[in-house]
Amino acid sequence: MRYRPISSSVYQANRKRFAQQLKAQSLAIFNSNDIYPISADSTLPFQQHRDIFYLSGIDQEESILVLFPDAIEKKHREVLFIRETNAHIAVWEGAKLSKAAARELSGIETIYWLDEFEQIFQALSTQCDCFYFNTNEHYRQAVETETREDRFIKWCKKKYPAHKVGKSNPLLQQLRAVKAPEEIAQMQQACSITEKGFRRILNFIKPGVWEYEIEAEYAHEFIRHQSKGFAYTPIIASGQNANVLHYTENNKQCKEGALVLMDVAAEYGNYSSDMTRTVPVSGKFTARQKAVYQAVLKVKKEATQLLIPGTLWKEFHIEVGKIMTSELVQLGLLDKADLQNETPEKPAYKKYFMHGTAHHIGLDTHDYGLLHLPMEAQMVFTVEPGIYIPEEGFGIRLEDDVVIQAKGAPLNLMGTIPIEVEEIESLMNT
Repeated sequence: MRYRPISSSVYQANRKRFAQQLKAQSLAIFNSNDIYPISADSTLPFQQHRDIFYLSGIDQEESILVLFPDAIEKKHREVLFIRETNAHIAVWEGAKLSKAAARELSGIETIYWLDEFEQIFQALSTQCDCFYFNTNEHYRQAVETETREDRFIKWCKKKYPAHKVGKSNPLLQQLRAVKAPEEIAQMQQACSITEKGFRRILNFIKPGVWEYEIEAEYAHEFIRHQSKGFAYTPIIASGQNANVLHYTENNKQCKEGALVLMDVAAEYGNYSSDMTRTVPVSGKFTARQKAVYQAVLKVKKEATQLLIPGTLWKEFHIEVGKIMTSELVQLGLLDKADLQNETPEKPAYKKYFMHGTAHHIGLDTHDYGLLHLPMEAQMVFTVEPGIYIPEEGFGIRLEDDVVIQAKGAPLNLMGTIPIEVEEIESLMNT
């Protein structure tokens, strides 16, 4: 791994909290992700399933974690199965984790090789009444590919049809939403690397540069600072492209007088950051661009102050909508007729600001979190308002990552990344 791992004590605490939520005589199983094929012998780079990583710190394919708090033998209350290295694997892929290395990373004492799984699992199955499976229940999920977890669940249900079934995901949705200080430190590192990329491109952007050239500058800076690269597919959208919310082609030339919206951020140690900045290609905002920019920035600042313990996600967005509506009226984009004709289901501001303002962030860019529950201290959210004006040929979005505090204003993990108009223009013209 190229990142510095966090202490195994964090994973031990995560497992303890999770195990406390299981029903009596229950056993939970977590699988690593597959390595996904492209074609011929090509594969995508491995990405660990975030749940097994959250509970163990193991960042290797073909690993299985079993948690069984009521196991008869104490050594089987936490069990990790990993792939055994042989001479062939060592030559072609590099050595895999040893048992000692896996024990140090995870804090799990009982570690077996993967080929022992079925035998050990058979013995443990006779001691439990219920299997907790780890299905994907995130509110944004739309996965069609059959995962390693899916295949395991099919196999397990067929082999052990008399066992009851529980769900791990609702438990993890709550647990993962509240970050440990060590997790926030990893996210801060991701944000700091993102800042380096942003500062790099401020002197690089000029009329005639291509969107993919900007993307390349970010990638260079991210990787050279121990990130695997982008936390998500980057959006580098100049001019009218900024009005396509998920524009990722990044293949147009940046024109003089245009704006370029950059929704791009680094990961670090499997933790995401998520930043958006919008800057003038020529190094200076026009009066109209500046007015819209300042409106978005005002909404972002006021929305950030609403992220306090006890806030409900749905109510937060209603309040942000009111703030945005006021700004759009002042910009002349909405009038009294628009407000008279709006409904709760279709508020007027949605014509120019059609997405949400905040989402959980952590091990996933759109991280776990049950949206019907009140916000808590140590949750991390993005704040990302935007105004998109196709008829004027530009869109502006600004986004930072903030930690809810037990008392006081949220902590902005991107607080040192330039965002004020004067600083951006100054940096772009030095």
